[in-house]
Amino acid sequence: MANINSPSGLVPTRMIGGAPYSGGQSRYRVASGTVLYQGDLCFQETAGTIGRHEAASTVPIIGVFNGCTYTDAAGELQWSNYKPAGFVAEANVIDDPSVVFSVQADAAFPDTELFGNFDIVDGSPIGNDKTGTSNMSLAVSTGATTATLPLKALDISGDPDNSDQAAAYANILVVIQNHVFGVKSAGLA
Repeated sequence: MANINSPSGLVPTRMIGGAPYSGGQSRYRVASGTVLYQGDLCFQETAGTIGRHEAASTVPIIGVFNGCTYTDAAGELQWSNYKPAGFVAEANVIDDPSVVFSVQADAAFPDTELFGNFDIVDGSPIGNDKTGTSNMSLAVSTGATTATLPLKALDISGDPDNSDQAAAYANILVVIQNHVFGVKSAGLA
């Protein structure tokens, strides 16, 4: 059965070791010009804020953006799955390096790629303004042992709609490889 092409960035599924993900996250500041979508990888900026991680960047990851609060032009406090430009915000970020995420692969993903490190694909557009979700996905062609790549593949998701490894768009279980709170070992790809 063909997988469904519906990237949504990184979605928390569980913890390393099998414990359920409890919803833990931390607050970080986001500058006015930054746009973030739920499921985007984030990095630390020198101004004490976070930014959106882009493909081919080797800057360590702080975590995954999970919504924010900001004060809109009318002076009203807003909560949103995505952070629009033009407002300073407080972001909720899943920053525990032990969280396992599900992310859609952009091509077929054979078992031989498991435990490899991977870059991301920046979707075009980078996110959905209506749902607030990211279009970020895993770039299968980038599989390598490079420790500065952002993701390490652990397994294929058990999602019945997106677990066909022979077809593009399978959901892959990953951890953040190049995490600011601890880089994991080199990949095996």
